[in-house]
Amino acid sequence: MSTTQRLFVLLVLTAGIGGCGTNPVTGKKEVQFVSESSEIRTGAQQYAPSRQSQGGDFKMLPELSAYVSEVGQKLAAVSERQLPYEFTVLNSSVPNAWALPGGKIAVNRGLLVSLENEAELAAVLSHEIVHAAARHGAKAQERGTFLQAGMVAAQIGIAMRDPNSQLGNLALQGAGLGAELVMMKYGREAELEADKYGINYMHKVGYDTNAAVSLQEKFLKLSQAGGKRAGWLDGLFASHPPSEERVAKNRVTADAVGTGGELKAPDYKARVAPLLAMQPAYEKADAALVAAAKKDLAGAKALATEAARMLPREARFQQLLGDLALSNKEPQAALPYYEKAIALDSSYFGPYLGAGVASYKLGNKAKAEQWLTQSNQLLPTAPGLYYLGVLAKESGNVERALELYRGAAESQSEIGQRAAAEYAALDLSRNPGNYIATAAQTGTRGELVLVLENRAPVALSEIAVTPVLVDASGRILQQARVVSIGRALQPGERIAVDAGVGQVSPELLQQIRFRIDSAKSVQQP
Repeated sequence: MSTTQRLFVLLVLTAGIGGCGTNPVTGKKEVQFVSESSEIRTGAQQYAPSRQSQGGDFKMLPELSAYVSEVGQKLAAVSERQLPYEFTVLNSSVPNAWALPGGKIAVNRGLLVSLENEAELAAVLSHEIVHAAARHGAKAQERGTFLQAGMVAAQIGIAMRDPNSQLGNLALQGAGLGAELVMMKYGREAELEADKYGINYMHKVGYDTNAAVSLQEKFLKLSQAGGKRAGWLDGLFASHPPSEERVAKNRVTADAVGTGGELKAPDYKARVAPLLAMQPAYEKADAALVAAAKKDLAGAKALATEAARMLPREARFQQLLGDLALSNKEPQAALPYYEKAIALDSSYFGPYLGAGVASYKLGNKAKAEQWLTQSNQLLPTAPGLYYLGVLAKESGNVERALELYRGAAESQSEIGQRAAAEYAALDLSRNPGNYIATAAQTGTRGELVLVLENRAPVALSEIAVTPVLVDASGRILQQARVVSIGRALQPGERIAVDAGVGQVSPELLQQIRFRIDSAKSVQQP
């Protein structure tokens, strides 16, 4: 049985209900193993870390989230399924919207600036409401799609980014499942269902259902043009791909339920006018990120400084300036920016993380631990865990350091690899056998040959191995002289050496094992 299958069985046994049920939106019979209480619990648990990993709440205009919630709750009220729906606006320029199981829904400010009227906003929100109401996320869990150890890309600061990733380092642990649900690409059937029933919700509330058609037409044109507007390919198009089929089916549905409702364009424009006024500043900040990715830190700083001048109370711009200073190896200059960002918005993990790293580099370990702990409480990240691991190691708390390095090593980023190397270096003296694979074979003259492979993430030296003879139960009957490897082995390197015991019979070969007595990381002092 595969890992996914085993986890699926576990889910069936622990979900609280099992067997057939009726989809509350479509009325279709379906197998349901995730109970409604589990859906609601998952959404509630994942909502906060998912928002953190996708830019954090948009605090500059709290009235905008209130407006989106007002529209969303009207639509949710006519849904076939009543859940504890919540709506918020996230501080991200990527045009996107998403729903977690249980009705937790978010819209990025980058999408709001691209809409023309309230009916288009209603089309987006009703679509996400259906994803939650029709159990699309829960069905993905039931299929085992998200039951692996998850990680999520998080925009956590230029200074700590993985150069091989467009999105930066990885957030870990509790945020994993929520992030996979956020970034999920729904299948064709789920997207068509969300369009169809969402248009019904729009009609019931009194919106012009043609807005759902025109919005899909706009998305389709953008996707066919390669998503020329920044972020579309990474945002809405990635999780909700448009198509000619969706446009055609939306038109049929709109005609069937009836058109002629309200667009509410003036209302929408009045509500988003403050955001549109801020848009030039966010465009400057986005341009700064592009410049930083091209290693133009001076140009990035100039753009970020201009963005901060235009919107001095935007915490993310202060964090960006701190990130740029830290990238330029100026922790003393970075720290005040981070502290100002925290003063402006104490609810986002990013500036705490930057302040923790800057404080560590300045030698203030107590403050570094405080900032990094606060960052990880909001969103556990590879850099946060790594630097806390470094602090634990330096204070002599090896067990704590191992725990933190192990968590950071879940990330596939460069800093995750560093954490794996640090973990191996600490653990090597206690468990050298965990990092070296061995096999016994015979050479051309029948002599015993020891095959070694370094499975550690670091080069190993001073390797000592003892050949032993064991009985059927694994008890050692006899041991030979220690074999010392006279050179370092690189990660993944395999070598074969004479074990020094002479010829062995095929029968005896089956009883020979190798005990790894010691090894040392070449990174160790």
